[in-house]
Amino acid sequence: MGVRSLPAEAYYGIQTLRALENFPISGLRPLAAYVDACVLIKKAAAMVNGDLGCIPADLSQAIVQAADEILNGALRDQFVVDVYQAGAGTSHHMNVNEVLANRALELLGDQKGNYQRLNPNDHVNYGQSTNDVIPTAIRIGGLLALERTLFPALADAIATLDRNAEGFQAVVRSGRTHLQDAVPVRLGDTFRAWAQILSEHLIRIETASGDLTLLGLGGSAAGTGLNTHPHYRQRVVARLAEFIDQPLRPAPHLMAAMQSMAPFVAVSGALRNLAQDCVKISHDLRLLDSGPKTGLKEIQLPPVQPGSSIMPGKYNPVMAEMTSMVCFQVMGYDSAIALAAQAGQLELNVMMPLIAYNLIHSIELLGNTLAALNHRCLQGIQADRERCLAYAEGSLALVTALNPHIGYLNAAAIAKESLETGKSLRQLVLERGLMSAEDLAQVLDLDTMSQLPGDT
Repeated sequence: MGVRSLPAEAYYGIQTLRALENFPISGLRPLAAYVDACVLIKKAAAMVNGDLGCIPADLSQAIVQAADEILNGALRDQFVVDVYQAGAGTSHHMNVNEVLANRALELLGDQKGNYQRLNPNDHVNYGQSTNDVIPTAIRIGGLLALERTLFPALADAIATLDRNAEGFQAVVRSGRTHLQDAVPVRLGDTFRAWAQILSEHLIRIETASGDLTLLGLGGSAAGTGLNTHPHYRQRVVARLAEFIDQPLRPAPHLMAAMQSMAPFVAVSGALRNLAQDCVKISHDLRLLDSGPKTGLKEIQLPPVQPGSSIMPGKYNPVMAEMTSMVCFQVMGYDSAIALAAQAGQLELNVMMPLIAYNLIHSIELLGNTLAALNHRCLQGIQADRERCLAYAEGSLALVTALNPHIGYLNAAAIAKESLETGKSLRQLVLERGLMSAEDLAQVLDLDTMSQLPGDT
C-alpha cells in the first residue's frame, strides 16, 4: 500500500498510522480498561507461547516486560485509534501489537521498527486473531470496569441508603400515588426500598456478567484454532484468570463465542435496567426536595453549588439531575449495542468496536455517577420531620384506614366533606357518631398505619 513516515517518538506502526488517516471521526480514544484488557491478553499469550516454544523465550520475555510497563501506566498516549474504526477492531488490535513490539525491541537493545527480529504479527500476535482477541478483550474489559467502578460504587450507595433508612425510620410522611395524597409511610422505608431496588440490580448485573467469564480466545480467525498450539487455549485462559482473579473458562464452542454478542447485550440490558431505576430514584429525590416554599420539601439535599445566575440564594438538586442525564446516555448506548449485536454476518460481528466502547463506558459512567451521587448527595440528606408529619396528618388518604370500620361509602362522604369544609376527618367521624373517640384514635394512629408487615 505504499510507504509512510512515522514520528520518531511514536511506538505505534504503519497500520496504526493508516487508521489515523482513515478514521478522523470522533476524537474518542480507547478506554483505559479496554487497553488494559488487550495488553493483558497479549501478556498471557506471550507467556504461554514462550512456554510452549512457539516463540523464542527472549522475545516472549521482552513482550511481557513491555506489557507490564503499559499496565503500570507507560505509553498510554500511544493507543490512538478512533473508537469508530475498521470493523471488528483490527485497527486498535494492530495498534496494541505494534506498540508492544516496538517497546519490546527497545528492551532487547534494538531499534523500533526492526520487525525482522520481533514482529507485531508473527510474535506479539502469534496464534491470535482480531476475531478472537477483541471479543475476549470486551469480556475482560467489562469485568475490569465492573470490579473497579460499578460494583464498589453500587455497594457504597446501597450502604448509605440503608444508613439513611435507619436514621429516618421514625419519620412518618404522606405516601403519594399518581402524585396525589396516599396513606402514610415511613421515610426510612422509602430509603430502604431504594436500597433494596439497587441491591436487586447488583445481583442482576453480577448474574449477567457471569457470561463474560467464558472466553473464545484460542479460536483464531474463525473459531477453528488455526495456527495455535494444542495446549494454548487452556493455558492462556488460565493465565488471564490469574491476572484478573476471575473464574475464567474456555468457551464450550469457540465459533459461537466469536459470533454471538449475546453476553454483551445481557450485561448492557442489566445496566439499562439499573439506569432506569436510578432515574426513578433521582426524580424522587428531586420531588421530595422541591421547594423550599412552594414544593414538598420533606427532605433537604446537600446544596453543593449555587443554582442560578440571576436568583440569589437558589440551589438546585444538581447531583440528581446529573444522574438522570448519565442514565439516559446509558440507555442510548444500550440501544446502539442491541443494533450492533444483530449486525454480524457468518463467522464474525464487525461492529465490535462500537460494542466495546459503549459497554465499558456505560459501566464506568454508572460507577462514577453513583460514587458522586453517594458522596455529594446521599450521604448528606436531611429530613424535615415536622413538615413530613404535617403532610401525613393532613392527608385525606387517612380515611382509607376507616374503611373496615365505617364502610367505603361513608369514608368517601367524609373525605369529600373534609375537603369542602376544612373540617378534619376525626371531627367529622365523631360528629356523625360513626366511631368512639378511643377507637378512632387507635385506627388513625400514624405509627401503626405506616408500619410494614413484620415491623415491631
